[in-house]
Amino acid sequence: MIFKLLLQAELKLCQRTFARGLSSKPAWDIVTGVCIERLPVITPPLNEMQKKYKEMLYTIEVEKSLKSDHEVRHDNDKIQAELLKNESADVDLDAVSKITAQDFEDAANEELAQFKFADIVTEADKKGDKSSLERCLQRHLVLVTELQLGKDKKPLLPQGKWVEGETLRQTAERIVSEHCGPELKVQFVSNAPCGFYKYKYPSEIEGKVGAKVFFYYANYKSGKLTNKVKANWLTRTELMDTLPDRYKKSVHEFLIEESF
Repeated sequence: MIFKLLLQAELKLCQRTFARGLSSKPAWDIVTGVCIERLPVITPPLNEMQKKYKEMLYTIEVEKSLKSDHEVRHDNDKIQAELLKNESADVDLDAVSKITAQDFEDAANEELAQFKFADIVTEADKKGDKSSLERCLQRHLVLVTELQLGKDKKPLLPQGKWVEGETLRQTAERIVSEHCGPELKVQFVSNAPCGFYKYKYPSEIEGKVGAKVFFYYANYKSGKLTNKVKANWLTRTELMDTLPDRYKKSVHEFLIEESF
């Protein structure tokens, strides 16, 4: 009997605690942020480990490979040259190649010497134009836009509120279109968020305590921003120097580090 009374009292206490928790539970906005990243246009320089691995693969390939057509042609030219030196040898002069493999190689080297590689430093790099995609061609660039939060404007990833009836992925797709315009084409890599961040609103904003942000990751494919929004394409270093402190830690967790 005593055990039963204690159990009932414990149950009532739990019910009151749960009800109190529901009544005091803060209301949060559900927000979706999109990390749009432009991958390197030009292959980044190899680090030391990558260089050693490349050399090892090249050595293995040379050891196991057969002769190329060009090398076989070199060998045939040597045989033909020896036969031409021997006056007693029966050689069909019409079958002898007029252009040897060495002639072809010399012509190719001459053409290569005249070739000039394009400069990887673009006009956007020289001007320091961070709004251009034509910069830092060997680096990853992330799109950062200026968003209004209360009275202040903050540099953040494109983001917007979730609308009832949408999935978070659909919200992310809508945000890209609304913030960046219909011409910017991106490719989302998953249907699930890759990161999370929570922050409280300034005191002048009433009704909601703050926002819970679910980040999605997408790769830039083509097009440009057509909406009149202040936006920059930033490198990893610039990104960490620009985003708010706690916010950038959440973003940093799902971005892959660059090797240089």
